[in-house]
Amino acid sequence: MTSTTLRRAPAARFLRRASDATPSSSALILAIILACQLMIVVDASVIITALPKIHDALHFSSTSLSWVQNAYTLTFGGLLLLGARAGDILGRRRTFVVGIGLFTVASLAGGLAQSEAWLLVARAVQGIGAAIAAPSTLALLMTSFAEGQERTRAVAFYSAVGGGAGSLGLVLGGMLTDWVSWRWGLFINVPIGLVLMWLAPRVLPETERHAGRFDLTGAVTSTLGMTALVYGFVRAASDGWSERGTVASFGASAVLLGAFVLTELRAEQPITPLRLFASRRRSGAYLARVLMVSGMFAMFFFVTQFLQGVRGFSALEAGLAFLPMTAVMFSMVRVVPRLTPRFGDARLLVGGVSLALAGMAWLSRISDGTQYFPGIALPMVLLGVGIGLAFTPLTSAGIAGVAPRDAGAASGLVNVAHQLGGSLGLGILVTVFASAGRAAADHPLAGASHQAEARYELAHAVGSAITGSAVFLALTLAVILLALRTRPVRAPAAVGATG
Repeated sequence: MTSTTLRRAPAARFLRRASDATPSSSALILAIILACQLMIVVDASVIITALPKIHDALHFSSTSLSWVQNAYTLTFGGLLLLGARAGDILGRRRTFVVGIGLFTVASLAGGLAQSEAWLLVARAVQGIGAAIAAPSTLALLMTSFAEGQERTRAVAFYSAVGGGAGSLGLVLGGMLTDWVSWRWGLFINVPIGLVLMWLAPRVLPETERHAGRFDLTGAVTSTLGMTALVYGFVRAASDGWSERGTVASFGASAVLLGAFVLTELRAEQPITPLRLFASRRRSGAYLARVLMVSGMFAMFFFVTQFLQGVRGFSALEAGLAFLPMTAVMFSMVRVVPRLTPRFGDARLLVGGVSLALAGMAWLSRISDGTQYFPGIALPMVLLGVGIGLAFTPLTSAGIAGVAPRDAGAASGLVNVAHQLGGSLGLGILVTVFASAGRAAADHPLAGASHQAEARYELAHAVGSAITGSAVFLALTLAVILLALRTRPVRAPAAVGATG
């Protein structure tokens, strides 16, 4: 196995414990962590409302345009595990700064892109930078805030950003695209990244550096395996399930992901310690997060198309249409810490996902005659309440019970599940969308104009895809009931301890 060994740094590298932080420094630490999380998650969706403009400006084909999104999410999700290990070995503050620096430079390069290849490379490098920085954010949060109400509140803010930033990115992307240029969806990261790079060494605590190895073989096989899997779904949407390239993609994915598992079983220091999956509740939390994000992220993509293609919204109006869900989701930050002691994580999860499922099922009834209010706005409110309730306990479940040495890997897996869910959900539901669109085209509306038929076909395809999102949420609920409902999930003091 390819690896690079680093020497153990002295324990003096660890500078601050959670108990040493003052209220003002804790607030600033949380602000830095949330700003990084916001920037990274927003970047996954800020491009969506700008895709038509990017298509025209850089002459993308309809197929290659999807890789503006996938180039970011796949490198992000695929290399998160290696980024988590880097934080454990090199120190999480140092890794955080390096990741933000790479992300900032790539954002500038992407905003300046003059060709299709230039933009895709920049987006992929953005994903690498995000993969390096993101695992350290949650790990730093756990080491900076003491277990109890203080940490619950911090995790609630973190979860709200992770859950709501996707829809916020749609609003921001539409605003910048309509008012300035699609390029500013990338340029906006530059000043934020520079401020974070300046503040982080002055505010964030450094963690102890542990001797270790970089599991490069594991990182490469997992990244390429997930890329091949998503590519297989995307290709199936355009060329069919039996097409040679589709079959080859799924075959390559199976081989690469199998090689990844074998590597982790044999590696001296794997990037994904398989002992993290020994807990049924923790494994269930990862799977539930994949399924939940699969449904939610795909919904953003398809509802945006409906609003612009059927209802005639501008990019900005389409982005603003998500505000009811975003506002409600962020408002849940103050509610969840108060509800957790009373009801427990398991009940909040079940109740939250059930509400989200009801909202998604309602939204799946969308048609070419559906008005924004009440047919879209009210289901989004239900989704915002449900996801806002669920994300905090689901995040806690993903990092509960881990030893300090595995804190980075566990937090990395939380983010991997998030990014993998976004990529897989969109890849799978694109095939549903394409099949439903072809079926609607085979049954034209009698006497309808070509434009009316196009709106009908698009609305029918979107409704079918959102039905798929509802199925993902139903599966999420089933996983929670089977794996996470045994007793309330709490992150132990060991995770919050340093060392």
